[in-house]
Amino acid sequence: METWLLTLIVFSSLVVLLAIGIPIAFAMLAIAAVGIILTWGPQGLLVLFNTAYAEGTSYLLLAVPLFIFMANILKFSGLADKLYEVVYRWMGGLRGGLAMGTVVICAIFAAMAGISSVATISMGLIALPSMLQRNYNKVMAVGCINAGGALGILIPPSILMILYGNMAEVSIGRLFAGGMLPGILLAAIFVLYIGIRCFFQKDLGPAVTEKYNWRDKFRTLKGVVLPVSLVVLVLGVIYTGVATPTEAAGVGAGGAVLTALIHRQLTWARMWQALKDTLSLTVMVFWIIIGAVSFTTFLAYAGIQDMLQEAIMGMEINRWIILIAIQLVFFVLGMFLDPAGIILLTTPIFVPIINQLGFDPLWFGVLFIINMEMAYITPPFGFNLFILKSVVPPQITMADIYRSVGPFVLLQALCLAMVMLWPEIATWLPSIMVTK
Repeated sequence: METWLLTLIVFSSLVVLLAIGIPIAFAMLAIAAVGIILTWGPQGLLVLFNTAYAEGTSYLLLAVPLFIFMANILKFSGLADKLYEVVYRWMGGLRGGLAMGTVVICAIFAAMAGISSVATISMGLIALPSMLQRNYNKVMAVGCINAGGALGILIPPSILMILYGNMAEVSIGRLFAGGMLPGILLAAIFVLYIGIRCFFQKDLGPAVTEKYNWRDKFRTLKGVVLPVSLVVLVLGVIYTGVATPTEAAGVGAGGAVLTALIHRQLTWARMWQALKDTLSLTVMVFWIIIGAVSFTTFLAYAGIQDMLQEAIMGMEINRWIILIAIQLVFFVLGMFLDPAGIILLTTPIFVPIINQLGFDPLWFGVLFIINMEMAYITPPFGFNLFILKSVVPPQITMADIYRSVGPFVLLQALCLAMVMLWPEIATWLPSIMVTK
């Protein structure tokens, strides 16, 4: 069979399976298995199994369940309440202060969790009722939580960065360093946008009327010293080369348990719930890994991967146009597919092209992650949109949630363009760090 015809059949089959509701992991696995059997016979499944097993048992991927466990333990540590109390007393007196502070909290959670759901759920339960009670515009209140929560996949430690680094053979520690400044930049853009809008439109985020003296403000900082120190420790040992990301994840998981115990928030029931949540999310991630690795293995053996790369490289157009086109492909895919699946599916196809074009794969990885952050809040199937809907009051509709993210998606696109135009935003910190 001609390679172009096989390519058309394979990707059409993938679209059909996804359209009828088959999870992306099983859709890719099924196509790979059927394709291997039809091409090489049942014995070809052994190659598929060995490849998927080797990828799924990679030492680097051990960091995934450890960072997820760290996030789930911190979720039960009472940290969200303490952080919001800090924000309320320090920033509440500003117009839009609670919304700006919510983004800051989400950025701090991002540096602890590696996933977006923890900050989104926590702020949906704590910050949103507080903002609505103080007459914040509901679209602004929901939007800042949606956008802030998505920072969890850009600010390290990031589960998606681990997946990309593992597939692209890029240092995870350097990727973490590369995501730090863009993550801070994007959080600052969100805060600046909220502050400017609320300054000129007073009804969007009225200032809190309660006043607090400096002693009261500083007293609230005591409760967040230990968790923030844990984040500094975990990222510090990675950036200084003392530990690998996997080793640092182990330190973080142990430190999170210790933090929760010191704050007297950890019970056997909460520990069991954290373990169950960790197992559930880890299994989902690893099924996607197995499905994507199997699918890309079939693409490689069938010659589809080489054909796609040759077709793209054969276009006599500027390399920047190809890069922008790839980003547009990511954005469209992000509207319908899970970001982890997109990374695992497309990285083996596009990273070799990026290398041939002379671009830095680390910088490209940061661009990729920013794009996937947009996917988390882009309708119709943005992950954060539905997570937040599960915890918001009934008066906030899905239409409100959809409307809330428009300006923030544009701000994410602005950040993507800035990192694309000034690569040093992503590459400077890795260049001065000693990482393993």
